[in-house]
Amino acid sequence: MLDTASLIKILAQPQKIVITTHHKPDGDAMGSSLGLYNYLIQQGHHVKVVTPTDYPDFLAWLPGNGEVIIYTENVEQSAGLIADADLIFCLDFNALNRINEMGELVAESTAVKVMIDHHLEPQDFDDYRYWDINACATAQLIYTFITEELDNAKLINKDVATCLYTGIMTDSKSFSLPNTTSDVHRIIAGLMDAGAVNWHIYDQVYNNSSENRLRFLGICLSEKLEVLHDFNTAIITANKEDLHKYEVITGDTEGIVNYALSVTGIKLAAFIVERPDKVKLSLRSKGEFPANDICKKYFNGGGHRNAAGGIYEGTLEQAVNQFKSILPEYKKLLIQ
Repeated sequence: MLDTASLIKILAQPQKIVITTHHKPDGDAMGSSLGLYNYLIQQGHHVKVVTPTDYPDFLAWLPGNGEVIIYTENVEQSAGLIADADLIFCLDFNALNRINEMGELVAESTAVKVMIDHHLEPQDFDDYRYWDINACATAQLIYTFITEELDNAKLINKDVATCLYTGIMTDSKSFSLPNTTSDVHRIIAGLMDAGAVNWHIYDQVYNNSSENRLRFLGICLSEKLEVLHDFNTAIITANKEDLHKYEVITGDTEGIVNYALSVTGIKLAAFIVERPDKVKLSLRSKGEFPANDICKKYFNGGGHRNAAGGIYEGTLEQAVNQFKSILPEYKKLLIQ
């Protein structure tokens, strides 16, 4: 493992750098990636952000977004950049299977690999690791990486601050989760002082829905919500026909699971959606309930204690039945 002094020495000279993040990037993934991008370009590095897949349109306004390369749309170019890189920053993921086909390319690359992440159980593919499971967002870690590890707070400009604020805001559910500590609020204050406009960022992310997205949400809440009172659990489902009817695109399903969790008394919520090749599950929970344990044990996934995801190789109905069948195992935790 490289130490911080060695990494600083490498970054003292212009490098060819690739920044990547997990597939279907969310606000934290793109906020941390573009925040780091806007920091590094100030030092003369040659930097490209390469995402494994597309990401929500409501993140396309972020500073630097025009320079992002989507791997699935630019395979040859992406592969060349990864092969030619001096450094690869791996943000908001801790296992190479989280970047799909790009994982093999990153593994084969001779570049120095830097992991900055806050998920459990990191895989050993990196040369330098800045990792803290207690951080509320990877964007928080990018901030402390720049200001404390690299001692370069002066380069937190408006573009960097805007991206990092977005990442922290989205991954903390607008600063509402338990890991939104007083330190996080001090970081947010610093980002606002550097130029992040809080109300504008919120408006771009949360008040930017298409008509189809709102109508799809309406159907999910009015027709697809099931509340299991005996287990303090709520489930929302969506099938392929629903996705087609409302022309659902990347990002349109984000946050729907939180509506199920908002029902009074609910401790565990699931959004289970039928994709063309598999069924995907997003779980959210309150308090000490381990949503990530369910995903890891039964749905080939994982994540944080209160926010996790997984997949099921079968039909939507089978996935729902599988989820319901394991609830008795957790009943004591769910009803206490």
